[in-house]
Amino acid sequence: MRADRLVSLVLLLRQHGRLSATALAAELEVSTRTVLRDIEALSSAGVPVYAERGRHGGFALLPGFRTELTGLSQDEALALLIAGSRRGGQSFGLGSALASAMLKVVDALPESHRATAAGASRRLLVDPETDLLARRVDADEVPDAVMSVVRRAVLAGHRLRIRYAAVDQDPRWRTVDPIGLVTVRDQGYLLATRSGEDRTYRLSRVLAAEELAEPAQRPDGVDLDRAWQERSARFRAGGALVTARVRVDGARRDDLVRTAVTVLSEETDADGLVRLEVTFQDARHARWALWQLGAHAEALEPSWLRTALQDDAAAVLARYERR
Repeated sequence: MRADRLVSLVLLLRQHGRLSATALAAELEVSTRTVLRDIEALSSAGVPVYAERGRHGGFALLPGFRTELTGLSQDEALALLIAGSRRGGQSFGLGSALASAMLKVVDALPESHRATAAGASRRLLVDPETDLLARRVDADEVPDAVMSVVRRAVLAGHRLRIRYAAVDQDPRWRTVDPIGLVTVRDQGYLLATRSGEDRTYRLSRVLAAEELAEPAQRPDGVDLDRAWQERSARFRAGGALVTARVRVDGARRDDLVRTAVTVLSEETDADGLVRLEVTFQDARHARWALWQLGAHAEALEPSWLRTALQDDAAAVLARYERR
């Protein structure tokens, strides 16, 4: 909306002091012509914005001008800035709104706290894109047009038609009653019901969406955290899960637990090795997870998993014995 863009433009000028039309256009994701029209509109409304000519010129506000925004304490603003550094806004198609909100948070601070909070937020990083082993965390990509429709239907309580591409199936349309949106490790999900049955849809597999006028058939209140836990438990308990008994070096125990679906039991032997009963998504996952631990782990059961790992080890040994 233009009103939001005008507020963002004022806040950008307050924060940076002076910006060119090109820089403002890039920040606001509009054309330079739109920026010039917005500058003219602000001037007509009495906002003291002026142009400075020359190589390092641009637009600026008269010193001392301040927008009317609710003040925040330094710690409150810092908490919001850190929360805004998470990528949840991107998962739900709210990236531009989040950026605008963060500008308002900084501007709402007293002058003496503004630089301190902004500087402190740059020293705290939440959920980076890679871990210490340089493994990249890939966020789901959902077209803004699709995400906007889904989000609007969820918040308005309307039924939703989605064209969904399930795994190993051709895309097809489904009419669902949306309950809520969840993001887990930068992967977004739509929690819904379909014909009264619980359904969970990966947002990156929603190819198109249509909001319907009819109200969704759903309870007025929802505990989204509990709903997600219940659905996660049902998912882990079903399908082609593989249960395995494993003995692992205590120093590598966490590596195994992180990749397993669930830990059913655990005990530590006198020699310091940890015995675990864990589940994996399928046979391939179990074989891969234990192979990553090399000699630090041993599959005790099932027997086919021990045999598969023996075969893998023999094949590697044969490869390196060749001259």
